[in-house]
Amino acid sequence: MLAKTNYCITDELLCQARNSIPDVDFKLTINKPTGDFFYDPWVISEEYVNTVWEEILNTLPTHIQFGEARIILLEPTKCYTCHADIDDRYHLNIEGSLSYLIDLVSQTLYPLNKDNYWYELDAGLLHSAANFGDQNRYQLVVRKLLKHNPFLINKINITIKPTDLTIYNNRYMMDQYISPWLNIANKHGVMDNFTYSDGHLNFDMNSNYLDTLENILPKQFTIINYNPT
Repeated sequence: MLAKTNYCITDELLCQARNSIPDVDFKLTINKPTGDFFYDPWVISEEYVNTVWEEILNTLPTHIQFGEARIILLEPTKCYTCHADIDDRYHLNIEGSLSYLIDLVSQTLYPLNKDNYWYELDAGLLHSAANFGDQNRYQLVVRKLLKHNPFLINKINITIKPTDLTIYNNRYMMDQYISPWLNIANKHGVMDNFTYSDGHLNFDMNSNYLDTLENILPKQFTIINYNPT
């Protein structure tokens, strides 16, 4: 789930980052989109140009185009609910102690060490994170861009929506059952043009996988159209 890369930052840069952590309520985005949220590269926001945060982002190789970059705070005694994400991530640990990424599929703890290296997260697996220490954990988390797949077979466009927007755990159920499938579909080239708005998911897909999607769909969600494109 979590793999160490060869991309790293210097001790000096990491020290500067620790001394320059801005006010973060929960998540703070430090770059901005140039087009589509999920598919087009993001660029550093004006307030972070020529700062340590731009320098750190530049330690990712120039051939890597990436999406949203956020400084994420996890306070002591806190954890996330079980979830998966459509897009994989790069993680860089900035500060913290006794914090772990938790692979809930294999029931494995990954210590979030401050070792100056970027890590790749396979976010399609159900996971959480927890801070068992006595200080805030800060990470720089960068979304990988989704892949355009222009050669879908028997392409259809579908929309998935909750049957009732007042149900309290719609997002939880989406992240439990739909997000893992979307992550795999993106990697395997059977999905394209994904959008998410107001709890609705819309995307093109290979119609051969429609039965699979319907079988994993929680009962509180429905597919409202199967439009050929």
